[in-house]
Amino acid sequence: MSSKQRANSANAASASSSPSGVFARPTPPTAYPVTVSHMQIAPLLEACFQRQVERAASGDVVEVTTSADLGLSPVIVTLSAEGIRYPTGERLPWDTARSIADSPNQCFAIEGHAAQAVARFSPTTNTLRSLMPTSGAPTTLVSGFSMHRIKGTEPWADSVAKARAVAPITGRTLDTTTGLGYTAILAARSAAEVVTIELDPTGLEIAQRNPWSHELFDQPNIQRIVGDAFEVVAEQPAASFDCIIHDPPYLSLAGELYSEEMYRRLFRTLRKGGRLFHYIGDPRSASGARTTAGVLRRLEAAGFQRITRRPDAFGVTATT
Repeated sequence: MSSKQRANSANAASASSSPSGVFARPTPPTAYPVTVSHMQIAPLLEACFQRQVERAASGDVVEVTTSADLGLSPVIVTLSAEGIRYPTGERLPWDTARSIADSPNQCFAIEGHAAQAVARFSPTTNTLRSLMPTSGAPTTLVSGFSMHRIKGTEPWADSVAKARAVAPITGRTLDTTTGLGYTAILAARSAAEVVTIELDPTGLEIAQRNPWSHELFDQPNIQRIVGDAFEVVAEQPAASFDCIIHDPPYLSLAGELYSEEMYRRLFRTLRKGGRLFHYIGDPRSASGARTTAGVLRRLEAAGFQRITRRPDAFGVTATT
């Protein structure tokens, strides 16, 4: 009779510590392909291959705990001399596993015996978009630039900080830039309805391949709109939202989303007493300080009141 051995992957173990309630990590998805990165694969190579695969070749069954959804939940895989076998039947040869371990900026979907990077070229923005692993939730890389804070934090915690800054999130909420949908997901847990806007259809394709984003497509109270936020916001009825999360890309990439006209459009769509969170960037940096000063002036000119710096969330809050 073959013996069974188990070793825990550090990545899977990290899933136990996270905020609870409306700020909790997403529930593990179902019906998603195995999706992994070097965060899951490298520990298998480093901790298990040299010590245990030879035993597997002699007839032992070697079972190792890892994750098949980028760290959201644990799963037990079987190691053999040929590679890694997942309980859903996918097999990852060791040479492919080594390639994944050597690709720190990529996430991969495993289908059959093949691994494909979660990346797409966008004809809308003429950029390459890809899913990049971090110590927590993945982020999106757009032409090499991360769309979330990853220094000293990770994308889910970054999104939680933004949601907390404007909490409680109730009624109808506008999320001006979908991205991977983390802020829309968080808002939808307490809001009656969330309208979220994404400029680039390719961005939604990447989100659909991200296990951490599945609630963006599963929750019935999230309405996804593809379009330019500058124009879509202008089309929304006056006083139709109770809360807005405005999380635009860098100023250099989307200057119109930092303009006084954009703020006037946001102000018009908020009901009286409505709340806005506006992500700006690191207020401690020279460029962040300059951007923040300009944003404060333009928000006030657009009619916003009680404008408050929120350095914990790299942004400001304001009310109508």
